[in-house]
Amino acid sequence: MDAATLTYDTLGFGEFEDFPETSEPVWILGKEFNALTEKDDILSDVTSRLWFTYRKNFPPIGGTGPTSDTGWGCMLRCGQMILGEALVCRHLGRDWRWVRGQPQRGQYISILNAFLDKKDSYYSLHQIAQMGVGEGKSIGQWYGPNTVAQVLKKLTVFDSWSRLAVHVAMDNTVVMEEIKRLCMPWRDYGGAACAEPPGWMPKHNGCLEGACALAEEETALWKPLVLLIPLRLGLSDINKAYIETLKQCFQLPQSLGVIGGKPNSAHYFIGYVGEELIYLDPHTTQPAVEPCEDSQVPDDTYHCQHPPCRMHICEIDPSVAVGFFCRTEDDFDDWCMRIRKLPHTRGSLPMFELVDCQPSHFACSVDVLNLTPDFSDRSERFFDSEDEEFEILSL
Repeated sequence: MDAATLTYDTLGFGEFEDFPETSEPVWILGKEFNALTEKDDILSDVTSRLWFTYRKNFPPIGGTGPTSDTGWGCMLRCGQMILGEALVCRHLGRDWRWVRGQPQRGQYISILNAFLDKKDSYYSLHQIAQMGVGEGKSIGQWYGPNTVAQVLKKLTVFDSWSRLAVHVAMDNTVVMEEIKRLCMPWRDYGGAACAEPPGWMPKHNGCLEGACALAEEETALWKPLVLLIPLRLGLSDINKAYIETLKQCFQLPQSLGVIGGKPNSAHYFIGYVGEELIYLDPHTTQPAVEPCEDSQVPDDTYHCQHPPCRMHICEIDPSVAVGFFCRTEDDFDDWCMRIRKLPHTRGSLPMFELVDCQPSHFACSVDVLNLTPDFSDRSERFFDSEDEEFEILSL
């Protein structure tokens, strides 16, 4: 295997900073750690997250397109990471841990297969890039957080194994009624759930082997929710009034993290310590991976095995997308309760509004099964050159 190539944005070999010795709490995707006594647990948790980076020597996108995404695919990889975390929570649980060399579970293999760099994987770079072409984004063009969120929403429709409901909340507003309708669509059809065809079994990447036995009562009552909220938290820099609120999002047990970054450089933020955000960096080019003959996937390069990167929260670009996963209706109700109870210190502002029903000023109702959503990138400064219209949240 070729040595990994570190691009302009990553630290050089041997330059990764060890995790700080601090008494301040460390928050990773809803879990609190003590850096003084639980450093190994912190590193194990970080290493267990799926790490998707630039790859090279994969089959050409579209048959004749690029064979590497180095230099342009960082936000696409961050989108894969936040969705990968949702799939891990969905099939393995938030407390699942990856151990190098340990035999792989069937569900884990199926998740990795969904992200391999080939056209028939549900969430491959090929699928994301080509879905973007259909919405006016050429292959090789930088995406912003909102574009990636919209593309992932469309791709999950074809994943009958995970059966996720993806909602992209626009206009800084989360409408509870829309989400309940999305996750329990039979409420609009006389209260009866749609029956599956006789003998139906969920498939993933064309394969039944390794699929977990889905609890019918679970998916019959609620389709697991992936909630993505694209936001613009300032003009050229993040408005400091949102800093504490952003940090509080990492404390929620439903947290999937945040995709965003610095100008022209996307990262997947998974937590914070003090005033520093903790993130996984996709700017490392690694060779594409092929499954072994026994269907196992060489997975060492899909887990970051060095201390995680950190950056001061004030350095983050104001264009972000915040993610949450609610496996059940109770999880969603709990999330709503926690959002409404978030403490707001003096001078801080909520990042988005949570409402029961669609506000009257919304132009039209949202078709929760619409496969062609609006791809207007109102919240993307550093990935698109054009000036977009968006609503600025301010004091």
